[in-house]
Amino acid sequence: MPKTEPEPIRDPRADRLLTPDNCVVALIDFQPEQYQTVTSATKERIDLNVVAVAKAATAYEVPIVLSTVGVDLGVNQGTEPAIVDELPGVGEIDRTGVNAWEDEDFRSAIEATGRKKVVIAGLWTEVCLTFPTLDMLAEGFEVYPVVDAVGGISRVAHESALQRMVAAGASPVTAISFAGELMRNWARPDSDRLRSIMGWYFPRKAELDASEG
Repeated sequence: MPKTEPEPIRDPRADRLLTPDNCVVALIDFQPEQYQTVTSATKERIDLNVVAVAKAATAYEVPIVLSTVGVDLGVNQGTEPAIVDELPGVGEIDRTGVNAWEDEDFRSAIEATGRKKVVIAGLWTEVCLTFPTLDMLAEGFEVYPVVDAVGGISRVAHESALQRMVAAGASPVTAISFAGELMRNWARPDSDRLRSIMGWYFPRKAELDASEG
């Protein structure tokens, strides 16, 4: 018997997995000054996956909180334009501190969504991603670092930070696993949103693979 109908949708708010209705995306400090010192991954590879996260969140109408550091202080530039272009209507929350969770506006923006699952990416892995992740975990949030959309000042810094977050209870995801978790079933009417993302993603990934190989 051919299978052409989707399975019943589980409660989208109570689902143990990520759904468009139970998570929020936080993107932190994807700024030129941060990229300049990242060596655990290339800027092109990070951008590929951050943009994929942004495309997925936008396509499936997941709330997005975007933050920068030091822009109002005049020491840093804003978010990478390729990322901003995928986030229409999403404003930047600037901070003075490296731990976004200590910023009242950032914290309030996350809490205002009413969602306890936070999909998070930021530069650097060992600072601007790790610190808010540890704080949110301690306050009862479920946190999902997007491990291929981040980078540290060295491979050991990046990998050690991931180990620290996982030990504290974080659940690593990747950009495409996040998108697939939102979509969930190829027979659903909204599955073309993921098909569109993949149609952009995999040719670009192949180009990067070839250039880095």
